[in-house]
Amino acid sequence: MKKITATTIFESLSSGVRLDVYRLLVKKGTDGMVAGDIGSALDVPPTNLSFHLKTLTHTGLLTVEQEGRFQRYRANLPLMLELIAYLTEECCGGNPEQCGDFSAQAICPQCIDTSSDIK
Repeated sequence: MKKITATTIFESLSSGVRLDVYRLLVKKGTDGMVAGDIGSALDVPPTNLSFHLKTLTHTGLLTVEQEGRFQRYRANLPLMLELIAYLTEECCGGNPEQCGDFSAQAICPQCIDTSSDIK
């Protein structure tokens, strides 16, 4: 991951609402949620939520899939794991094995996309 990508991701999470949305969708895993249910769960008005979902989708933190009249949002878990790997690659003076296992496999084995090059 490049520094500019990490910076963009952190900037997109700097809003409390966007952070709440992202954490909720991480909790929901691969099932994700439709926009209306996200708004209801977080008590965020639809127009406000739309702005935040667009920002998170633009940065790649969320994916969106059309389901009839609804849009289902999911956290991009491989990107989250790539960000964690970026943050911890120099852990413990370049010896991350001393700090714990931050590998994608250890953190979220069901999140691993075998077609991805994220390790």
